[in-house]
Amino acid sequence: MMWRDGVVSGTRAAWGPEGRSCAVLDVEITRAPSGARSLLPGQRVRAVAYEALAGVPIDGERVRLEVSALDRALGTGGHAMVSARLDILPADPPREGHLVKARYMPDQVMVTGVDEQGTDHHGLLSRPIGELDLEGMPAVVADLHSSLPAVLAGLRSPDGAEQPRVVYIMTDGGALPLAYSRLAAALREAGWLAGTVTAGQAWGGDIEAVSVHNALLAARHVLHADAAVVIQGPGNLGTETPWGFSGVACGDTVNAIAALGGRAVACLRVSQADARARHRGVSHHSMTAYGRVALAGADIVVTDMEGELGAQVRQEAEALCAPRRGAVQHRLIEIPSDGLLERLRAAEAETGVRLSTMRLGLEEDAAAFITAAAAGRHVCQLLRTGTARG
Repeated sequence: MMWRDGVVSGTRAAWGPEGRSCAVLDVEITRAPSGARSLLPGQRVRAVAYEALAGVPIDGERVRLEVSALDRALGTGGHAMVSARLDILPADPPREGHLVKARYMPDQVMVTGVDEQGTDHHGLLSRPIGELDLEGMPAVVADLHSSLPAVLAGLRSPDGAEQPRVVYIMTDGGALPLAYSRLAAALREAGWLAGTVTAGQAWGGDIEAVSVHNALLAARHVLHADAAVVIQGPGNLGTETPWGFSGVACGDTVNAIAALGGRAVACLRVSQADARARHRGVSHHSMTAYGRVALAGADIVVTDMEGELGAQVRQEAEALCAPRRGAVQHRLIEIPSDGLLERLRAAEAETGVRLSTMRLGLEEDAAAFITAAAAGRHVCQLLRTGTARG
């Protein structure tokens, strides 16, 4: 860890509900350890502060920063993090809940879980296995956080009909605080999300859950979701090794959905423009997570994409759907792409969210977002026809 002290000089942006907001501050560094070679006194940096941890510092306030990610110029999370306010000791929060997230870290968070003893829904979630399930609820599983608005754009009813209640479940493969996600905040404000659940070590959702399984059940039976979207938070991690990426958990999520009587819909990670060959066409992340880790069957959604890329994606999706020893065969679902690009462009205007994945926008990597929107369109069709179960 790398530490610096500084003084807040302004607020660049803030988002999220009161009590759980996130702010980006301008901070001037005032102190660095002896021998420091970067991020020296006098330099101005951007720092993220979470209201739920220590409140949001004001102009002129002294703060302590953790700057290791900023020093390494990481694409996601490459900024300073406010670790403490040096002039103010925040008041103790209400003494509620005993679920500890980011466990055994100095900034661990105590939350009230939907599934812990003594809470309103513990009785519901403590029912024996087999008595409570997802009732066929479709749940989209995706690798990249940037897929969330595109999935929702495809999932929303296009003809003015009543919109489905969709809940976002954030797993702990990327950022742990949900407040870090501008996407989730903007989509909630736009009315595109009915609620959020943070699972595992992730925290800050409308509902907290110990596991993805209870997060799914809470989405269905507490937030009354018609459909769920399960994606890790911003900042997925990869190591250029076959198994060393955080999105491998997509396969585990497919298994969880199936174990609970839901319908897993696999959103393929597709790219036409990624500089890395392993992610063009269907990414090796999807091929491994759905083809090797997922033992239950899922709907593998492709579009009627034309040309060489379309042929490649179709071939790779068909390979995923081939019979698998020791695993349930996936179902290949082809969804027409007509109108999806226009719907995605409209989504940017309606929500204020700029679609971007791996620094590539909608017009640069349309295939990525159209594929995600197709997964959403498939769920929309399942809900409208009442064929989600089975």
